[in-house]
Amino acid sequence: MSKVKYYYDSETLSYRKIEKKKGRKLKIFALSLLGIFLSGFLLLLVYINLPSVQTPKELSLQRELNNMQLQFELLNKKIEQAQAVLAEVEDRDNNLYRVYFESNPIPEEQRKAGFGGINRYKDLEGFDNSKLIINTTRNLDILTKQIVVQSKSLDEIAKLAEEKEKLLEAIPAIQPVKNEDLTRMASGYGYRTDPFTKARKFHYGMDFTAPRGTPVYATGDGKVTRADNTATGYGNHVVIDHGYGYESLYGHLYKYNVRAGQKVKRGDIIGFVGSTGRSEAPHCHYEVFKDGERINPINFYYGSLTAEEFADILRKAQEENQSLD
Repeated sequence: MSKVKYYYDSETLSYRKIEKKKGRKLKIFALSLLGIFLSGFLLLLVYINLPSVQTPKELSLQRELNNMQLQFELLNKKIEQAQAVLAEVEDRDNNLYRVYFESNPIPEEQRKAGFGGINRYKDLEGFDNSKLIINTTRNLDILTKQIVVQSKSLDEIAKLAEEKEKLLEAIPAIQPVKNEDLTRMASGYGYRTDPFTKARKFHYGMDFTAPRGTPVYATGDGKVTRADNTATGYGNHVVIDHGYGYESLYGHLYKYNVRAGQKVKRGDIIGFVGSTGRSEAPHCHYEVFKDGERINPINFYYGSLTAEEFADILRKAQEENQSLD
């Protein structure tokens, strides 16, 4: 049974019974329901926005994450700059170094091979910044591969340069007799009149006339394979194997200054002008061989003659006169 409540009426100076108004309970219920609804709505807003409310530790981790993202972006820029520099080196490698040393350029597919097919970055997927991390890792891998390929290429270029230097030192590139020691350039490569038979025959070398005893020089680095007089017609002669298919022969010498098996350098004195063997006067008969075939020695004097001197000796070598052997 509910309690009866009274209130004091000051006008009548008496207590009066409080009468319950109709609909009061309904209002109280409605207000309660509204309060519950508003409380639920506020709780929902708090729940929705809860991720944006971070603890100090979360704020610290977020700052570290942002800093790491910035570092990755800076690293990507540095990788792009390194790739641009490397691209210039690759371009010089293909279009300058390899062209000079007569080596085939390295194709672009070979420089960047090995990055297609399987997904090698699967373990890096599923993170907030996976795309950035994967992109950086891929660029770094490509750059590393390009550097390895370019490093091997430069090692090859260095080896080719060393071989090229040895080749340039070995090729017969000077006259066997100095210009100041020459009486004249008597006969060149080609058809000439034989001094003994007077018949027209092919002369396979060049004749440099000079006084007996004039020094004869090795025209390139190499190894002496012959220093004797057993070959028909050449008299005392020296043969030098320069390597790379090149040989040179120096005939009709007065005497030798080397022996078979001896290594010589370009400009070393290997003998002295004479007139031994099938010879009409003191001179040095000089021949050049490439892969066993006699070739015109006139093409190998770039190491000791000026342009004017070469033009003069070329003119004399082309005159069809009488040889001295």
